[in-house]
Amino acid sequence: MHVNAPLLVIAAGGTGGHMFPAQSLAEEMLARGWRVKLSTDARGARYTQNFPAGVEISEVSSATFARGGLLARALVPFRILGGILGATVSMLRDCPAVVMGFGGYPSIPALGAATLLGLPRGIHEQNGVLGRVNRRFAPRVGAVACGTWPISLPDGVNAQHTGNPVRATVKDRASAGYIPPGDYPMSLLVIGGSQGARILSDTVPAAIAMLPEDIRQHLRIAHQARDEDGERVAEFYAAHRIDAEVESFFHDIPRRMSESQLVISRAGASSVADLTVIGRPSILVPFAAAMDDHQTANARGLAETGAAIVIPESLLTAEALAEQITTILTQSEGAEAMARAALALGKPDAAATLADLVEALAAQKGQK
Repeated sequence: MHVNAPLLVIAAGGTGGHMFPAQSLAEEMLARGWRVKLSTDARGARYTQNFPAGVEISEVSSATFARGGLLARALVPFRILGGILGATVSMLRDCPAVVMGFGGYPSIPALGAATLLGLPRGIHEQNGVLGRVNRRFAPRVGAVACGTWPISLPDGVNAQHTGNPVRATVKDRASAGYIPPGDYPMSLLVIGGSQGARILSDTVPAAIAMLPEDIRQHLRIAHQARDEDGERVAEFYAAHRIDAEVESFFHDIPRRMSESQLVISRAGASSVADLTVIGRPSILVPFAAAMDDHQTANARGLAETGAAIVIPESLLTAEALAEQITTILTQSEGAEAMARAALALGKPDAAATLADLVEALAAQKGQK
């Protein structure tokens, strides 16, 4: 990489939801000849093993008010201030052309430093509701990119719908042909995400056991369950003679999703993006404890266009789920329509669109 190439500082951390789209942007910007630095904290650094080797990783001092005792919370402002000062010194030494934040408290130091120095800066929000940090910076940046649409925005803030960048393995299966349900082997994928997936392990197997025999005999289940739930879920399926593969993590989710007739999932931003890029019918159960109920917001676009059936946790029972599964798997034309509706919402080129926005930011003057 040429030392005089423009520098993009990506500020992200905390969870994979912030880090995965940040990784996609890093890959795209490196391909365009930019230098890329990632500013994150120790938690975010755990997700950097798949970042390109050309990305310089910088761990910053940050903290959150969401965890720790009274003393830890009292020290949060000082840790964040220290992070901002450190990031400011770093940017004075190697001035970035653009700073792009992806949310989470670890993005505060780099965005705060960019604000102090008047550097071009933007944010990307993955969910259908701005997170706390992005909400604070939204009026103070030159561009707000949104992965989910529609999205709730503060008054006076405009946003561009770029979509959520997806992994290369997902993009490789973009618009994969959909085989509608019928009187032949069918695949059903169950993915619960890393948080609160127990409710799916409690309800999905029981719902499948309630399905009419002419549907159940054709089903092959791939069920991603937490370690503590996996054994009982597998035993339930086996006891009811249901063909099921139960794992704590599937490394080939894109393949499994592309081969499925139906997906039952949480409504995390990355899961929703995968569903729309590949184009599959889904039953979504938003995580009720998600901050600002953002998973319900993530699912809204799919629900409104008929791409997904959304069941709130408070209404999720095995009986209700069995009814919806039966409806989808016995109406092939309806299932095909759901797949097309999902595909219509997809943004397979989100990383390139976001990279275009970064380059436009770099060309702007008079940044806020």
